[in-house]
Amino acid sequence: MKTPTTAGTPVSGAVRPFRAAIEQAALDDLNDRLDRTRWPDALPDAGWEYGVPVTYLRELVEYWRTGYDWRSQEERLNAFPQFLTEIDGADVHFLHVRSPEPDAVPLIMTHGWPGSVLEFLDVIGPLTDPRSFGGDPADAFHVVIPSIPGYGFSGPTRETNWDYRRVARAWAELMERLGYQRYGAQGGDWGSGISRELGLVVPERLIGIHLNSPPTFPVGDPSGLGELDRQRLDSWARHQNETSGYVAVQSTRPQTLAYALNDSPVGQLAWIVEKFQEWTDSTGVPESAVDRDHMLTNVTLYWLTATAGSSARLYKESARAWTDAAPSRVPTGFAVFPHDITLPVRAFAEELDHIVHWTEMPRGGHFAAMEEPKLLVADIQTFFRSLSAY
Repeated sequence: MKTPTTAGTPVSGAVRPFRAAIEQAALDDLNDRLDRTRWPDALPDAGWEYGVPVTYLRELVEYWRTGYDWRSQEERLNAFPQFLTEIDGADVHFLHVRSPEPDAVPLIMTHGWPGSVLEFLDVIGPLTDPRSFGGDPADAFHVVIPSIPGYGFSGPTRETNWDYRRVARAWAELMERLGYQRYGAQGGDWGSGISRELGLVVPERLIGIHLNSPPTFPVGDPSGLGELDRQRLDSWARHQNETSGYVAVQSTRPQTLAYALNDSPVGQLAWIVEKFQEWTDSTGVPESAVDRDHMLTNVTLYWLTATAGSSARLYKESARAWTDAAPSRVPTGFAVFPHDITLPVRAFAEELDHIVHWTEMPRGGHFAAMEEPKLLVADIQTFFRSLSAY
């Protein structure tokens, strides 16, 4: 792997321990609201074409109400060291799991929407302690997994202009505060844009950037594209026509949306579960691609932290900067999961990124760390192992 880096020594007093401890009254309120759901009508046999089917959602809500256990999931999260620190006026919640390997490489991993730090729970062990998972201890990482301001226990934000570039600057400060001078970055969805931007903010600090679900906006000249890239460019048109409604709402009127999602847990559930069905390598229902409890924990976190609106605001704040990216010279790796919402056009990606690694995955979709944690871990390790030449 890359040259060993300085072990992190947190700045005294700036970082405070954190444990998730939701009040029972909040859980009781959730159950009460689920019991009192006013269900909408639905067209018979419409399937998923018009949105989440009522028959499916009723069954899922019944499980959420009677079979799902937040406390066990809360305990699972609390098994990892968590912290809070204030950066640029916002509280930032993060997991910081040190590897037992002394030469481990620091790695900051960033989620997207509608995800959270919970996406990464299955990859923390193999990344921090590969020796215990049958891997090479030279492939170990110290992992830092922050909640984006406005998401989960980092939310809600309390002022405007928290776009993804400001988040990247906050991550640079976070890693500085933790004592890491050289490190890698990894992410998907918003985590992809934030990780890439981090390489523009502090390029001298970044060993490399590994991205899954990395969007490449259709702004280049398509005339010279090969067949695969033309097909992937077409996927953008399909996305714009069929599945981009959430972008239109969240990037224009997130506050109006917030009233519905913040008041109805079933509304919040439907808004997110639809994406788990559409963006994963699923067959019929999202649980065929991701664990049902894991998915519900992610949704429950949005509900319990009341961050539907503040998480959506990231779209509004960032809309002006989406296609205004500067070229990056940090070595970058792409992991392309075939059932993601859109797939990157390599010819366009190479105009902006210093791509030294590109993997076409055999399966999986948008939520790679939840769907295919072994594939993702192996690709992250392979990518950073290859950087000794750079």
